[in-house]
This record gives sequence, C-alpha cells and structure tokens, in this order.
Amino acid sequence: GNIYWTDHGFNLIEVARLNGSFRYVIISQGLDQPRSIAVHPEKGYLFWTEWGQSPCIGRAHLDGSEKVVLVSLGIAWPNGISIDYEENKLYWCDARTDKIERIDLESGGNREIVLSGSNVDMFSVAVFGAYIYWSDR
Repeated sequence: GNIYWTDHGFNLIEVARLNGSFRYVIISQGLDQPRSIAVHPEKGYLFWTEWGQSPCIGRAHLDGSEKVVLVSLGIAWPNGISIDYEENKLYWCDARTDKIERIDLESGGNREIVLSGSNVDMFSVAVFGAYIYWSDR
C-alpha cells in the first residue's frame, strides 16, 4: 500500500510506501497551498483541495498524470475532502462559505449543497454510508 500527503511548505503532493520507502513527488507544478487529499484506489484517482490564489478541487491519476480541475467557481477555502465510494460522489467543506458540497467524482457535474451553516468554520468532512460527519474549529 501507499500513503499520499500534501506538503504545504513546498506546495507538493507526495507518495511513499507505508514503510516510508520509495518516496517521490507526484505533483509539483501548478499547486498553490494544497490543503487536503482523498484517494480512490479502485478508480486510480487522487483528489485534493487547493486554497491559494485560485481555490479549487483537483483530480489526477495516482501517478500525478492527467491533472484536471473539477471545481473552481464559488469556492474559497476548501478544507476537508471525502469520497462516497458507494455513490461515486466527492464531498468537500469550505471554511469561508460555511458549506458542505458534493459532485460526481467522474465528471465533476451535478454539484449540490449538502449542508449550509452560518459562522461555522468547517475543517474536515467524512462520509460513511448514509451519514456525513464534519468538524469545525
């Protein structure tokens, strides 16, 4: 198995084996403050949230190839990200808009607001079965 992580200091996404060996950078171009990542091993996708100058939700293959932006409008401080493996949906929470939203993870379409709060600094989101869990600061 592999472990993936973002390096905020160098604006990278890296991967290594679980024991720390074979560490390498898979995405180093076009990132500005990557925040959170989620991996879909079965489909071979890596998703990430991006703060920076152009906030977005991105997707690439697990080797970093075929990088695409799925969401770039109406997004400000996307924090946590989570995959609903059964429904093939991608969820994220935004600390600025105080929303949890979702899209189809293949197409990036069918964007929906799942939860909208006020004065809630949403930090992370997780999906399990019919339930959505989130944390705030």
